[in-house]
Amino acid sequence: TGAFEQLFSELEDPRQSAKVAHLFTDILFLVVCASIAGAKGWEDIEDFGDLHFDWFREKGLFKNGLPVHDTIARVISRVDSEQFQRCFIGWMQSVAELSDGQLIAIDGKRLCGSYNREDRQSAIHMVNAFAAENNVVLGQIKTQSKSNEITAIPALLNLLDIKGCLISIDAMGCQTAIAEKIVESGGDYLLALKGNQKELHDAVRNELAGAVNQEVICLEKHHGRGEARAYHVMDAASLVNRFPEWKGLKTIGVTLSYRQPKKGKASLEYRYYISSAALTKARFANAVRSHWAVENSLHWVLDVSMKEDECQIYRGNAAEILSGARKLALNMLRAETTRKTSVPRKQKRAHGSTDYLEKVLAAGLVALNEI
Repeated sequence: TGAFEQLFSELEDPRQSAKVAHLFTDILFLVVCASIAGAKGWEDIEDFGDLHFDWFREKGLFKNGLPVHDTIARVISRVDSEQFQRCFIGWMQSVAELSDGQLIAIDGKRLCGSYNREDRQSAIHMVNAFAAENNVVLGQIKTQSKSNEITAIPALLNLLDIKGCLISIDAMGCQTAIAEKIVESGGDYLLALKGNQKELHDAVRNELAGAVNQEVICLEKHHGRGEARAYHVMDAASLVNRFPEWKGLKTIGVTLSYRQPKKGKASLEYRYYISSAALTKARFANAVRSHWAVENSLHWVLDVSMKEDECQIYRGNAAEILSGARKLALNMLRAETTRKTSVPRKQKRAHGSTDYLEKVLAAGLVALNEI
């Protein structure tokens, strides 16, 4: 487990040393392995450890026996979340090579099961950075509500190396301070526009009105409903002097989305964007589609394949740490490519076979040394 210990070397043990019966890194390694195998809660983690206890002992772990689920919960809930995020991001920067101009989609997801029933605190909201081309989570940060994404996004950007990347964010993150932060960090922004920036939104819509009217939309059938999309971009030079607070503004764009359901009325939706990159129509279209794909590539997988919303854990920092462990697990499962199969099937194999679990771990930690 040398590579794993190296990965989390900066993470401090939250316990008093005199009361320690199980090594901190042993417990953390167990949580990540159990997450790879599909564990949803503390008892699942303990059961996984018990099932494969001989394998853990062969690696020199748990010399005083396996901790019970209450002990695992107590330790993980007290882990310093900021230290954990730095370790997570440091690992991803060591294993994920980002190509020049690659899209990093930043989007939020609510952890429905993290509602604190004791003091009635609302469920926490995680803001995730997702590398669309690599299909991996680069980092995460917690907020107490969706509205707090405005302050969480700059904090997440501070931890990431975004130089040369295109950062896409939905309308909540369309803020001058966030745009400036991205440009100063060496990246480019692609921000969705809505009513929270009404003057800019109206100006962009007016500039693109003529081009939108000339677009030809071809209707296609998908799953019994008619759908079609069109994209258009243009130089933002005419708006730069009017909106100098938007640093580096170069391109404005619009997407047209038409939908004809089996029943009900057809709808036509316009979405407007601004960018500091000189985007071609093709690159703009690809970036917008890639950002939408986060719902299927990350949020849907976390909910359906990894059962994130079924995890009823909320004490201390536990929900945030377990969310990070699931994303570490997801990245590792996707990095293991010897079997071309779904994430749930890989999880089942990892649960039943420590040989396959080692393949997943090795694939995820390849840049740090072999386990």
